[in-house]
Amino acid sequence: MTSGLWELVLKGIWITVQLLVFSALLATAVSFVVGIARTHRLWIVRFLAGFYTEVFRGTSALIMIFWVFFVLPPAFGWQLVPMWAGTLALGLTYGAYGSEIVRGALNSVDPAQREGGIALSFTPWQRMRLILLPQAVPEMIPPFSNLLIELLKGTALVSVMGMGDLAFSGNLVRLALQESAEIYTYILLIYFVIAFLLTRLMRGLERKLKAGIGKEPERRGKLSMPRPETTGVGAGGGAS
Repeated sequence: MTSGLWELVLKGIWITVQLLVFSALLATAVSFVVGIARTHRLWIVRFLAGFYTEVFRGTSALIMIFWVFFVLPPAFGWQLVPMWAGTLALGLTYGAYGSEIVRGALNSVDPAQREGGIALSFTPWQRMRLILLPQAVPEMIPPFSNLLIELLKGTALVSVMGMGDLAFSGNLVRLALQESAEIYTYILLIYFVIAFLLTRLMRGLERKLKAGIGKEPERRGKLSMPRPETTGVGAGGGAS
């Protein structure tokens, strides 16, 4: 490829990374707000949060992008630029999935921890901030990591708006060179590298958060062998 075509691909990578960061920040905020609301003591709050989750989980992200970019602006008399339309559509859609991660992690905390907070006369917000979230957040990281990779792949959908992301730029290069196999192979590898870096970043964050609460992170890719004292083999554990 010529230098001009490589510049087009690099610009597409930069736009994809920007879109990923912006939509991930919005999705994270939505995940925590809606996920916490789904554990609220008032039924109306739980109902509204659940309604939002079901609506956005039950609709196509691609159609949501179309709706935000083509349908919403005429109704309000303004037009969103493709970057912010994509951020809004992807952030709200993937935030609905993230809210279930937050809700499940909060509900997995030992009920005795909640009771301890009540015994200490903590307010509901203090129990959430000081007791529940510090224990639940480390458990959210692995599923959030998977969701972040799905969001990365979902960013390719914004190419339907003519936004010059990686997928759109790669298609322009393919048309210019009339070479599909080579160009799409490059694009696949670029997405893989970005996803791999994100996975490593999230694993590092998981280790740091679990170390902060005195919990050893799980080892991936290795079989854990039982310790001798737990199997009855070793000092004092054999047959007489």
